[in-house]
Amino acid sequence: MPPEQKPRVLSGIQPSADSFHFGNYFGALRQWPPMQDDFDTFYMLADMHAITVEYDPAALRERTYVSAAQLIAAGVDPERSALFVQSHVPEHAQLAWVLNGITGMGEAGRMTQFKDKSSKNGADSVSVGLFTYPILMAADVLLYRADQVPVGEDQRQHLELTRDLAQRFNHRFGETFLVPEAFIVKETAKIYDLQDPTAKMSKSASSPNGLIELLDDPKKAAKKIRSAVTDSGDEVRFDEKEKAGVSNLLTIYSALTGRTVADIEREYVGQQYGAFKVALSELVADFVGPFGERTRALLDDRAELDRILKAGAEQARSVASQTLDLVYDRSGFVRQAL
Repeated sequence: MPPEQKPRVLSGIQPSADSFHFGNYFGALRQWPPMQDDFDTFYMLADMHAITVEYDPAALRERTYVSAAQLIAAGVDPERSALFVQSHVPEHAQLAWVLNGITGMGEAGRMTQFKDKSSKNGADSVSVGLFTYPILMAADVLLYRADQVPVGEDQRQHLELTRDLAQRFNHRFGETFLVPEAFIVKETAKIYDLQDPTAKMSKSASSPNGLIELLDDPKKAAKKIRSAVTDSGDEVRFDEKEKAGVSNLLTIYSALTGRTVADIEREYVGQQYGAFKVALSELVADFVGPFGERTRALLDDRAELDRILKAGAEQARSVASQTLDLVYDRSGFVRQAL
């Protein structure tokens, strides 16, 4: 008897930065390797999403390789997961076009990301690609008949649109798509900006000193921790309202060591911030150093990365092409003669 098919999961990340940061890693990426145990995992480098804003082509190409290497360094196993580049699987764009045809202007315009960016910079400053971004995201998910989609709170709205489009297509054209459920990944840690601990750590919003990047030089990363903003007191205690800075550092300490915040607080009773920050800076340096070495070793063999990404795309297309064939048939397209 064949082994029971694991539920399928799709996750993706944009290759839009030179390095992932602690917010990316502890917020989501650290969960990807363990999911390989329980799910049939498809992990995507979302380069097509990355071109919905102004970008540099050479930088995008390099960042795609760097992102792939970082995911493998973080524990994504190409033998157990399909690791692939979105643009290597043309079915993503093809299905998105079909879904565009059943999406209302109003519901697309209500998507938070588009509303935020267009209200901030004006509608003429954002691309049509950004407007239709959630529809491409729906295509990403529906192509793989994913049972569950790992999402954070900021992606809930996009998943609801995905579910609506799947149900709408099924109602109009017959049962075609599996309607996915949200899989709320337990956030390992919500990491905040080291210089502004009231704001999430973010490549677009944080200052360079507010970010710990996974590919930071260890000494540079350690210095960022030592110079992180804290409050005027000296008690190492978790209190997000009154002591946001030290609370953020306690969260990072806990995420790196697996120890509870309460346990760390007990260790530093009666000690001031200095000793705590020095210890944390050493932990951070000990983490980013080996991670950077693993990533750079992978980047030294681009041919092997190409092989991995090609194999991942072939695995992805073996699933995606079947879904698209069914969609095209249900949509009324004339099938190409063989």
